[in-house]
Amino acid sequence: MNTLPAYSGARISGCWSLRADGSGSGEGSLDRLLPSVNTGLSPRKRSTSQCKSEPPLLRTSKRTIYTAGRPPWYNEHGTQSKEAFVIGLCGGSASGKTTVARKIIEALDVPWVVLLSMDSFYKVLTAEQQLLAANNDYNFDHPDAFDFSLLVHTLRKLKQGKSVKIPVYDFTTHGRQKEWKTVYGASVIIFEGIMSFADKELLKLLDMKIFVDTDSDIRLVRRLRRDITERGRDIEGVIKQYNKFVKPAFEQYIEPTMRLADIVVPRGGGNMVAIDLIVQHVHSQLEERKLRWDMAALASAHQAQPLPQTLSVLENTPQVRGMHTIIRNKETSRDEFIFYSKRLMRLLIERALSFLPSQVHIVQTPQGEDYEGRTFHGKGITGVSILRAGETMEPALRAVCKDVRIGKILIQTNQDTGEPELHYLRLPKDIGEDHVILMDCTVSTGAAAMMAIRVLLDHDVQEEKILLVSLLMAEMGVHSVAYAFPQVKIITTAVDKKVNDLFHIIPGIGNFGDRYFGTDAPPDWSDDDMDEPSC
Repeated sequence: MNTLPAYSGARISGCWSLRADGSGSGEGSLDRLLPSVNTGLSPRKRSTSQCKSEPPLLRTSKRTIYTAGRPPWYNEHGTQSKEAFVIGLCGGSASGKTTVARKIIEALDVPWVVLLSMDSFYKVLTAEQQLLAANNDYNFDHPDAFDFSLLVHTLRKLKQGKSVKIPVYDFTTHGRQKEWKTVYGASVIIFEGIMSFADKELLKLLDMKIFVDTDSDIRLVRRLRRDITERGRDIEGVIKQYNKFVKPAFEQYIEPTMRLADIVVPRGGGNMVAIDLIVQHVHSQLEERKLRWDMAALASAHQAQPLPQTLSVLENTPQVRGMHTIIRNKETSRDEFIFYSKRLMRLLIERALSFLPSQVHIVQTPQGEDYEGRTFHGKGITGVSILRAGETMEPALRAVCKDVRIGKILIQTNQDTGEPELHYLRLPKDIGEDHVILMDCTVSTGAAAMMAIRVLLDHDVQEEKILLVSLLMAEMGVHSVAYAFPQVKIITTAVDKKVNDLFHIIPGIGNFGDRYFGTDAPPDWSDDDMDEPSC
């Protein structure tokens, strides 16, 4: 365990100021921090605003933290039961806010942390303002330079667990890039910016407010280095902008908001005492908000209840019954298992498509006669597979639905908690406008299906536009999904009555993914377990 330097805490205007004694600040002489004089050859390391939620890992000097395995953020009703914890980081330009944010992320060691930068929300400049910016005469350090309306809307939606699109600001062109970044899923949101405390509505969204207090000389040196090496500016222009806009703005708009902070962190990322205190508080808050699933209670909640009307089971014809006989037989070879599974999948997908909305469409036959037919009535169709078993249904969907878009979601069961956890997702753009066919080969408890549906709802897919299709379901899974999402249509080829103590479907089909792909299941496999995707 690292030994922390001694510190003294002093209460200042409603906030704690933590000051570590000794030489642990990590700051050297100002000369050592000065940028190279040869600015013409300096590489531009970063010229756009940053908002990070991917890749799903953070590499530190000691270890790699995987920001994956998001536990349920909703209750058995399917509604969100907890909001993300939002930390607001404020401070002057180049005070070390991002460094503090990264130190907090490293020390927290929790999954699904989003770092949101205020730099992404600069307003789009007019042609006249573009000219001023090019000559370092535009004030980027004034509250009017930020799009607070978009910022508040985005942060509120992200806190609620929804998918959001973040603009990417280009500091070299002083404009937003065409492609915006999609960000989704957070247990903790760290929001940093020079004006983080400058808006009343924004302050209401912050659960914890931190002010990073760094000496003005150090901030100037850091700004020189950053703007020259990363943004392609010259020394004279940076100093001109600093004296004309940055320094006055700090004194007028930023420094006074220090009184709003819960914690003041002197010296930024070097103050590990303050960061340790912050991390302890966040951990305690996350523990209070933690949602614990009771799978046994979920299993018994709907016993003896009739199957919901939203369920559609493929007619149990001798052909369907015969195919089930083959794929349920433990002696069936892998080749035959795959062949008859594919046949059932094709029938299942065709059945699911019959529930999509349609409208009358009149065409003319080669004989010159009118024929009153029907055509799909909607924006588009997207298939989403729950990896890995659900991925086996994609060929059947593609075979009957031309140009269908495909998305993927990886959900695995945490062996320690028994909860489903979201590890990965890749969804098409604007999926919220489509009808979605959600595919998984088996559904036992319904935990993975519920999480996948919640993900789709968070991406603005309408509940009534979701069709859950599965080769085999347990009654428990049917009830769980229908109870939480009563407008989701459920289509399957068969429903088994029981789930055993290990949540395996009885009589069941075995581990579909292992039988299909030819892999061996672990002793404690579950129907809702999925392995890592191959891609």
